[in-house]
Amino acid sequence: MENHSNYEDLQTHIRNLKTPPIETWENKYSDKDYTIEITNLEFTAVCPKTGLPDYATICITYMPDKHCVELKALKEYFVFYRDIGIFHEHVVNKVLEDFVAACQPRSAEVVGDFNIRGGMKTIVRARYVAS
Repeated sequence: MENHSNYEDLQTHIRNLKTPPIETWENKYSDKDYTIEITNLEFTAVCPKTGLPDYATICITYMPDKHCVELKALKEYFVFYRDIGIFHEHVVNKVLEDFVAACQPRSAEVVGDFNIRGGMKTIVRARYVAS
């Protein structure tokens, strides 16, 4: 007996989303190892299954290399998701993918701490380490 999900094809477009650019600026301390933590306490997206809003705290911790992320551009990037139907797991991985592409950090971690929905809490972590 096959288990068919009615979630099929809800997320096939995620990796191709045209998100706003995440701007960067030149890191004048690229010879140093240091960590930057950015927290968005008001992240909002849409559940692709129910159409209801999902709320989360998204925290990005990264060790910059040649570039640091410009915060206003990052905020605009996050606002983009307010009308996007996307699973929690895909939010975190898409943010990490776009963040790494923008600033090429030495390492980065994105944590999505999503509010309780239906009695269930979700925390998703994704990491990147430059090779």
